[in-house]
Amino acid sequence: MLRKRLTVALALLALAAVLEGLMALWALNVAAQHLERGRVVGDIQHGFVELSVTKQRLRTWVSQRQLNAGADPAERDRLLQSMRQTLSHLQDLSTRALSLDPAPATRTEHLQRQDALAVLTRSVDALAREIEQVQPLDPGSDSRITWDALNERFDVSDGRDLREMLAQSSAREAAAVQRERSAADRTLAWMRALWMAAATSLALSALLLAAYLTRALRQPLERLSEGALALQQGNLAHRIPDQGKDEFSAVARSVNAMAAELAEHRAAEQQTRTRLEEQVQTRTAELEGALQTLRDLDARRRQLFADISHELRTPTTAIRGEAEITLRGQAKPPAEYQAALSRIVEASSQLGLVIDDLLTMARSDIDALALQRRDIDFAQPLEEAIAQAQALGRERQVSVQASPPPAGALTLLADPQRLRQLLTLLLDNAIRYSEPGGTVNVQVLRTDEPNPRCGFEVHNTGIPIADHELPRVFERSFRGEQARRHRADGSGLGLAIGASLARAHGGEIRLVSHPERGTTATLWLPIITHLETETA
Repeated sequence: MLRKRLTVALALLALAAVLEGLMALWALNVAAQHLERGRVVGDIQHGFVELSVTKQRLRTWVSQRQLNAGADPAERDRLLQSMRQTLSHLQDLSTRALSLDPAPATRTEHLQRQDALAVLTRSVDALAREIEQVQPLDPGSDSRITWDALNERFDVSDGRDLREMLAQSSAREAAAVQRERSAADRTLAWMRALWMAAATSLALSALLLAAYLTRALRQPLERLSEGALALQQGNLAHRIPDQGKDEFSAVARSVNAMAAELAEHRAAEQQTRTRLEEQVQTRTAELEGALQTLRDLDARRRQLFADISHELRTPTTAIRGEAEITLRGQAKPPAEYQAALSRIVEASSQLGLVIDDLLTMARSDIDALALQRRDIDFAQPLEEAIAQAQALGRERQVSVQASPPPAGALTLLADPQRLRQLLTLLLDNAIRYSEPGGTVNVQVLRTDEPNPRCGFEVHNTGIPIADHELPRVFERSFRGEQARRHRADGSGLGLAIGASLARAHGGEIRLVSHPERGTTATLWLPIITHLETETA
């Protein structure tokens, strides 16, 4: 509504400005016409004056000719040509003046001008014929009579006095010039008054429109400002009155809708913030638990290093003691030296195992070890691991029995050295926790569900693992209660290292223990099929 009224008011102001401009253009055109007519009439007046002056110069030339004072005929011809050109120009200006002012009031003036120009034209033609016959006066002739006759040709034509005609024409044109100038002045004065009146009217209209708009806009703008200030201060419950159908009411409704939407968003944000705070609290509790777990692991790691330090001292002391005892005193039989060397070898083996555990812990994570994997046949590392395990079993009085592998090649993508280490670790772990006279059974399995896999199963009849300890046997430094009673020198790293090596090869280790049937560890590794080899 307000926009419509404002548009109408501005349109009226624009229309008034356009009308003022059109009237100004019309007044300028009228003034220009007066100025143009005045210029043409002025040129006509100047032409009559110039014609009179040229005529006087021609009269002077005639006098010089009669007196034989050296009058040049070329000067005569030039003056006559000048008079003819002046008359021709006056004819053109007269035609131009008639076209610029065809009003009946000035018709008599135009006729008088045309009549004067016609008489002057005939007079110049007759004068030219008379002057061409002028010769120097003979001695003794009466110059007065000749001069009077010639003057009559200069001053009279068709029975009319040319001097009086030129004087009247000049006076008439001067009056016309003054009339046109006065008319132009009146037009400019009228146009100035018109401009002043139009400018005053436009200024008053603009002031009235500004006062109206100020009154119409003040209250809606104040309401909008109050609403914006309330929103800025966070008062989303404030609503701007929106009664009406004008643009400000539409803006107020939009602002109110925005405030309602912001209130909804604030409520949703508050709910989200509450949920986030709850999640942060939960996550903080989890992190605190994880931190406590890390502290426990660090404590166990420290204990592990203390145990390893003790383990390093024990075999080192044993090796040094055996050597010192053997070298002490006189020479001994070879059998004693062999026995001593056997004990030193056993202690060195124990020392090597402890050192391996220490190096593995220093690497922090077996997953970080670089594997050089390639296609290999599972039979080769299997045979080497079983041969080494059988030698170790004979020392521990444990029998290692291997069943024949399934028919066909078992191709794996593995690091041969790490795979042999993994197989040996599982076999060594089974032998360590078997009683003297016990048996460790080794069997190679194959399955195609869900994917082709190779299984390395190790079963011993040694000490069982409690059910509540099974989930933790793959943790570093963890040893079950019966394992500690059976062997107090273990580090608890074997199965943790084995599980990491199995994951590095894309496999897994599964452990099942029964109090009466013993413990079975199964290593599952993916098999490379013929199709995969071709694709690779």
